[in-house]
Amino acid sequence: MLDSLDYSKHTEAVARRILIAPDKFKGTLTAPEAARAIATGWRQARPDDTVTLQPISDGGDGFGYLMAEALNGKTIRCDASNAAGQSTTAAYWLTPNQTALIESANVIGLAILESSQRAPFENDSTGLGQIIQHATSRGAKRLIIGIGGSATNDGGFGMARALGWEFLDSATHPITQWPLLRQLQSINQPLNSSLPPITVAVDVQNPLLGPNGCTRIFGPQKGLTETDISTAEDALENLAKIWQNHTGESVAQLPGTGAAGGLGFGLHCFGKADLQSGFALFARTVRLTEKLTEADIVITGEGGMDRQTVMGKGVGELAQLARQYDCRCLAFAGTVDDVAALESDFEQCRSLAEVTSSAESLTQPARWLQVLAQRTAKNFSETEPN
Repeated sequence: MLDSLDYSKHTEAVARRILIAPDKFKGTLTAPEAARAIATGWRQARPDDTVTLQPISDGGDGFGYLMAEALNGKTIRCDASNAAGQSTTAAYWLTPNQTALIESANVIGLAILESSQRAPFENDSTGLGQIIQHATSRGAKRLIIGIGGSATNDGGFGMARALGWEFLDSATHPITQWPLLRQLQSINQPLNSSLPPITVAVDVQNPLLGPNGCTRIFGPQKGLTETDISTAEDALENLAKIWQNHTGESVAQLPGTGAAGGLGFGLHCFGKADLQSGFALFARTVRLTEKLTEADIVITGEGGMDRQTVMGKGVGELAQLARQYDCRCLAFAGTVDDVAALESDFEQCRSLAEVTSSAESLTQPARWLQVLAQRTAKNFSETEPN
């Protein structure tokens, strides 16, 4: 049962303008579902506040739908392969001005795989290349691709092969599995490689390689074990080396190339894509700064908050943007770790663990997020923080 409240305590409270702008709670709630739960709880405790909902995305799960909603995109479906190589039907969106909005998590996402299918040395990004081909064949004049949430760590290898690129070893035999990129000696461009201009929405600014690269930071989330790390890193390092040998372009340390298991690298190299902050791109699209100028308090959040939240993720970027507009910023999450890395950006970081068990937070996430928002609003201080 939700908390019973003595609303008389709030009769003298100053009404505030609240912008509720969470990202998804991965695996449990979409961003719009999370926003509605937070809004319901907040209104129960502070009914006089003006509440505006604006779910956000930084390029990961939910990016395509939210962008399509803002840009009047029409759903298009096509056959493609998921990260495990199984046939599936995937959706993307086409706007009236022929911009294709593609969310890679819809086709090669980690969340859509069964646990038994999460085999990072076998999973690849072929399906994304198939969607790019389909959108191009439909006459798309521009592609905007959100790449967060992928199950892959292949540097865009599968996507590139689907677009006609060839990767050859020293005997000029085609390489068909990305871990064998350690043996890569040459890369052949397809005869017809014309693609529309591509903008890539990256959800992190990590480089391809090194201690902050995709393999070491995000590989374990996708199933790479400690003993796998060197094999995966060597494969992507050789891919970047051979690319540089062929083109003279050093890309591996470019911010965002490590996003989505190196998919940022692959799209930049094999699709001539422009890498942009997914949150910044989304914020411009929905005119988020205009909403911030009208808000006193921003409430954001996502399923898990930790040091990665402030490494280019949308929730961390929103907190920094809120500060620029003198908005107080609160955050709700399923779990909160690395509190010290978060406290400088958020006035409060509250987790569902404060109100329920881990099991309950997964089975009834909207209910408990509503409870957490209600309790936070009930105890909310009207005094501006120091």
